Amino acid sequence: MSDLENVSTDSGIASDGAQAVGASAGPTRRSLIQGAAGLAAASVVLAHPAIVRAATESPVKIGFIEDESGNLSIYGIQKLHAAQLAVHEINDGFTLAGGPVGSGSLGTMGIYTPTPPTLTSGPGPKLTIVDDGGEPSAHAIVTADPEEILIPSGEKGLLGRPVDLLSSDGQSNNTLWQQLARRMIQQDKVDVLVAGFASAEREAIRPIVDQRKQLYFYTNQYEGGVADSYTFCTGAVCEQQVIPVMQYMVEKFGPKIFTIAANYNFGQLTAAWVRSFAPVLKAKVIGEEFPPLEVSEFSSVIAKVQAAKPDWVMTLLVGQNQSNYYPQAAAAGLHLPMASTVNMAQGYEHKRFTPPSLANMHNAVNYMQEIPTKRNQDFVARFYKMFPNDPYLGQMAQNTYFSIHLYAKAARLIGTTDQEKVRRTLEAGWAIEAPEGTVFLEPATHHASHYIRLAATDEKQQISFVREWPMIEAWWLQRLGVNLVRHPEYKQYTPQEDPFFKMFS
Repeated sequence: MSDLENVSTDSGIASDGAQAVGASAGPTRRSLIQGAAGLAAASVVLAHPAIVRAATESPVKIGFIEDESGNLSIYGIQKLHAAQLAVHEINDGFTLAGGPVGSGSLGTMGIYTPTPPTLTSGPGPKLTIVDDGGEPSAHAIVTADPEEILIPSGEKGLLGRPVDLLSSDGQSNNTLWQQLARRMIQQDKVDVLVAGFASAEREAIRPIVDQRKQLYFYTNQYEGGVADSYTFCTGAVCEQQVIPVMQYMVEKFGPKIFTIAANYNFGQLTAAWVRSFAPVLKAKVIGEEFPPLEVSEFSSVIAKVQAAKPDWVMTLLVGQNQSNYYPQAAAAGLHLPMASTVNMAQGYEHKRFTPPSLANMHNAVNYMQEIPTKRNQDFVARFYKMFPNDPYLGQMAQNTYFSIHLYAKAARLIGTTDQEKVRRTLEAGWAIEAPEGTVFLEPATHHASHYIRLAATDEKQQISFVREWPMIEAWWLQRLGVNLVRHPEYKQYTPQEDPFFKMFS
């Protein structure tokens, strides 16, 4: 195990030596009107008699693979730290509010205000709220979400056992990812696997996951379509990001679109969503470029965009190499409005690059550290208490954090870490109170409904949220008839298999 780091946070000490502090909060619940009292189960802390066990039992093992070095390490390290925070909180006796709510969605629309909150962001995580958005609408079902979402679990650890994080560096190398996945599953016998940034990494290890019937969480925003009985995808997908941001961009800036996307399955398939939905919005993709991940010089791409004269650019660029597009485009005088599903919320380009490199960028996100709610500000404070030197806390890190808490809640409810029983328990239909807002894990497709906010930057690259959708379902696989509870599958659907996309191809 020389290439695996056994990271246990039972002691409360992070790998960098920082002391972790778990905030204590009493149980909370939503205040409901309009007959939604049946949803109260979503904020019940579920204890089980099986939690009283001998402290000498072997630890619960969470296998964790991310890119801690290489081109994708800018995402992997913050995901690792978020996982360490979640494991520390579980070992310290805390959980996120939430619980099983059945096979249907929550049926709530959340809090509405006349306008989204606006805020400014400076260096570091500190934010200043400029406008709270006004009084909540009287027509909302939910009038108040719990602000304190980290609550006592009733035990330290999980089912009387400490939780260990077995972490390994995938080094942005897909072959190494496969080797590490096999070792974690076959030799270390992890109870759950949490792994993967790039879709190529996920697809490299998913056949191994399926062969060994390994419970697996993929926590990234991605192109969608994975229908796999052993895989739970807890990040946002195209129907939650591409469609909202495209609607906004066409309305505000015009119908002519130029797409620049990373040349692998994420970029190609997300670009297909852009291409297919453009006609629905009476828009048109007038140019596309697909640079490989290793490309870091974009003069020819910039020249093609300038010659095409689009109204705005959809950028689906991934990794530290491709992020060089933004300062190069700004230096070349290309200042077109931009949209994305990956930038800012993942690689914090709005903080890394000098303005105006990321000016006028728009992204429909399920999480950014700038979200101005108390529940999120508390989460950001806990994270930076443990990791004060981290530059950013992004979307994939938050997804990793609540996913590990969700796994622990399911195991605690069923009273075992038996993978098949936990998998079936996760298919009960879970709501969990994440820093972003309420997240619902849909049983039939193993995907999540998210609170989506449209983030935009100004000339100084400060963030504001210009639109918000308190819950958007991951509906595409449902529309294709996927039901993993009744009919096991182990594939990824592509837009070409959907008659809707064929209409506009």
